[in-house]
Amino acid sequence: MTELKYENLKPGMTVRVHHKIKEQTPKGEWKERIQIFEGIVLARKHGQEIGSTITVRRIAEGVGVEKIFPLHSPLIVKIDVVKEAHTRRAKLYFLRDPHKKLREKKK
Repeated sequence: MTELKYENLKPGMTVRVHHKIKEQTPKGEWKERIQIFEGIVLARKHGQEIGSTITVRRIAEGVGVEKIFPLHSPLIVKIDVVKEAHTRRAKLYFLRDPHKKLREKKK
């Protein structure tokens, strides 16, 4: 039985995903570094199984960028929750419209 790492991630959370990237230097050497991708979780798919994923969206230089992260991948170092918003839906694809926003959850 494998351990579930991130079972409390929900759509509407702003998360910071630390994942490993392999790149080739101009000399031809392969290096590994950790890149941070911060954005809003639009969807979580496949529940709590091994193949579960989250879709994270952010705006980079005026362009919307979405990435799909497998939660149980060895390339993901950690996921930090920055803040949480109030939502009524499981999939927040309406946030792709530039005029839509979420309200932050009151503590």
